Amino acid sequence: MKKIVILGSTGSIGVTALKVIRQNPEKYKVVGLTAGRNVHLLLEQITEFKPKAVAVLHEKDSMWLKDKLQDQNIEIYSGEEGFVKVATMADSDIVISSIMGAAGLVPTFSAIKAGKDIALANKETMVMAGPIVVEEVKKRGVFIIPVDSEH
Repeated sequence: MKKIVILGSTGSIGVTALKVIRQNPEKYKVVGLTAGRNVHLLLEQITEFKPKAVAVLHEKDSMWLKDKLQDQNIEIYSGEEGFVKVATMADSDIVISSIMGAAGLVPTFSAIKAGKDIALANKETMVMAGPIVVEEVKKRGVFIIPVDSEH
């Protein structure tokens, strides 16, 4: 069973990935999720998939989630540091990186450095730091699998 982290779980790619996981529970387990602003959808995803850790962009949203999930055994983080913590979880096999723009670079690169295979939907990571990313991928012996969001 593949253990999966989804960076950007509330966006279209993240939602689509969760549909596939929902249809194949014997193959995949969600262990981490991150989201920007759509904390209500993230809460629904947490309730359904029961990840071990989540991260949101803003501290106030993490406090809201902590209040809603106080009876759950889940780590809740915020900010870029939180996204990196979820992206580099020891208990994951693959990270789906669907955070758009420059915001996806640091968590994605951190996941690569942590030895995680990456399903990459964030083109900006390769545009901004392609040579460095490729060097780190080779160094760590991990794979980047392109995810096409336009088809």
